Amino acid sequence: MSFLRSFLPPGPTEGLRHQQPDTEAVLNGKGLGTGTLYIAESRLSWLDGSGLGFSLEYPTISLHAVSRDPNAYPQEHLYVMVNAKFGEESKELVADEEEDSDDDVEPISEFRFVPGDKSALEAMFTAMCECQALHPDPEDEDSDDYDGEEYDVEAHEQGQGDIPTFYTYEEGLSHLTAEGQATLERLEGMLSQSVSSQYNMAGVRTEDSIRDYEDGMEVDTTPTVAGQFEDADVDH
Repeated sequence: MSFLRSFLPPGPTEGLRHQQPDTEAVLNGKGLGTGTLYIAESRLSWLDGSGLGFSLEYPTISLHAVSRDPNAYPQEHLYVMVNAKFGEESKELVADEEEDSDDDVEPISEFRFVPGDKSALEAMFTAMCECQALHPDPEDEDSDDYDGEEYDVEAHEQGQGDIPTFYTYEEGLSHLTAEGQATLERLEGMLSQSVSSQYNMAGVRTEDSIRDYEDGMEVDTTPTVAGQFEDADVDH
């Protein structure tokens, strides 16, 4: 594949965490050959016997896992999903870039690293987790930032902040203008008239309604529930 190149494998200076020889690399279902997988803090690299290979930067890796499902792939392997295209697909991607400029779907490539020693999969996965943790997603860090206005506690404690003012009823009256006091008195008068004129509202027997009925007849003043039938059978 055209994206394979020759380079020096990562060493101790780059934080090499795991080195797995006799590992087959598969890209999107196409075998690349057998070589050595290098899991370092700086990058994930694979080189074949001739010294050709590739490196993956951790920020481009969106997922990695150990796959043991034979329906997904016949051999157990370390699965790595990368947000990029490689090989011939990368050329097609560049050629169609203008046509797909409005498409929000990110390019994805799937790598499978199949070690000859399947017992090494757990160590490979652990090394991947440790190295990936050293390269957090910048977008995740930005999402934690709060863009709103900060609350200045010290300024508010010193009375310099914009804090709403609350008054008691008497204090509020003293701050009303003459027009405001007149409006308040008019509203209170309307409310008083509305309350005094209520009769038997919403099935509730008031003192005024009882007094009116008692003038002409004897009534049962035992409280009843509005809408209840005397003959109805009620299960208690």
